[in-house]
Amino acid sequence: MASRQETTVREKKDARGEIISVAIEALARASRGLASYHMNACVKCGLCGETCHIYQAEPEPKNLPAAKAAEVASFYRRYHTFLGKHAPLLCGARDLTEERLDKLVESVYGRCTACGRCGLHCSIGLDLASILRVGRNILAATGKVPEGLERTVQNQITTGNQMAIPPEELHSTAEWLAEDLKLEMDDEGASVPVDQTGRRVLYLINPREVKFFPLSLMAAAGVFRAAGESWTLSSRFYDVTNYGLFSGDDKSAAVLTKRVLEEAHRLGVEEVVLSECGHGFRSFRWEGPNWLQSAYRLPMRSILELLEEYLDEGRIQVDPGKNAERVTLHDPCNLVRWGGVSEPQRRVLRRVVQEFVEMTPNRAHNFCCGGGGGMLSMSEYGERRVASGATKAEQIRATGAKIVATPCHNCADQLIELSKRYKLGVEIQAVVELVYSALA
Repeated sequence: MASRQETTVREKKDARGEIISVAIEALARASRGLASYHMNACVKCGLCGETCHIYQAEPEPKNLPAAKAAEVASFYRRYHTFLGKHAPLLCGARDLTEERLDKLVESVYGRCTACGRCGLHCSIGLDLASILRVGRNILAATGKVPEGLERTVQNQITTGNQMAIPPEELHSTAEWLAEDLKLEMDDEGASVPVDQTGRRVLYLINPREVKFFPLSLMAAAGVFRAAGESWTLSSRFYDVTNYGLFSGDDKSAAVLTKRVLEEAHRLGVEEVVLSECGHGFRSFRWEGPNWLQSAYRLPMRSILELLEEYLDEGRIQVDPGKNAERVTLHDPCNLVRWGGVSEPQRRVLRRVVQEFVEMTPNRAHNFCCGGGGGMLSMSEYGERRVASGATKAEQIRATGAKIVATPCHNCADQLIELSKRYKLGVEIQAVVELVYSALA
């Protein structure tokens, strides 16, 4: 008869075996869309280090994007190549073990924001960020997502938004913002509508706009009022963020996407407009149909595109002289590099501010600010996150701007910290805030 100690050892061994089985299945599922070329073709030139803000701040070999991707690729080779299966030592293939999974956590979460700049500048065009996200898929499947990031995902699943804000608080915020808006616009018709059916637009916002940045929501409401827009928020599912993208939990990401689409249909809107959120735009506009394995029945676009439409159609009148300070623009990685939206915000800013200057480099080549990839929710990597923003801080300083416009709340949070750390003395604003300030 087995002793209690022997039974415990056997149970632990069985549990480890189950975790590895799950990891191997997740690896197969997540890497299916990546050609074996991306997993095997790195020439180890090191050029990716010159493009990575984390490596620039901390130039250690383990911060090279290729080195981080190589950890994931070594598992792929072990289970999905002939040589890896039969002679793993010859090709750097490695077995998945729980110890290696634990080590992978820091590589793919703590040393990478998944910004994608490394792939853009790779000498042979490897999609390094997607390889690293395969690592996140594996860790999400095996329950090894960093606590802060996982808690944010679970908040969204259980409460409908990342900050677990109850519907009553949204209603309360909407009410007092509407009162302020009426006074500021001298317009009794101004409002912040919630749960209204039959409106044209369902507007998704970052919960930070309810809790910490209500002026962003108020600005959007003011612009919508000036444009005569028919719109509403939803008190059930208004969160434009999707932290499943960051954690690698595609199942949760799909649930969050589906809920919003179902709410849009319940309210009877004609389109979904996404507030200024880089990863939120990428998640809903591009990744969502892949997660759901079906096309949307409603159009979905960024508020930046809608703002430009308002200006082009003369639905709002603006005076750029009301924004007299020099303004520069930070390009969020997920909106610009991954999402393809780089010009609407520029065309809008040139019409609503008196002096607009570009950072160098910009658009898809712009450096990550350091706040992406879920970094802001993982306190254990906080110092590295802020240190990695040194490159971005120097970009901002070189422009001489007093205001940094950024269409992303994660970026805004990070840039506020960078301004303090590096004594930049800049104000961080959303694009819609500058449009609202310029209303004639």
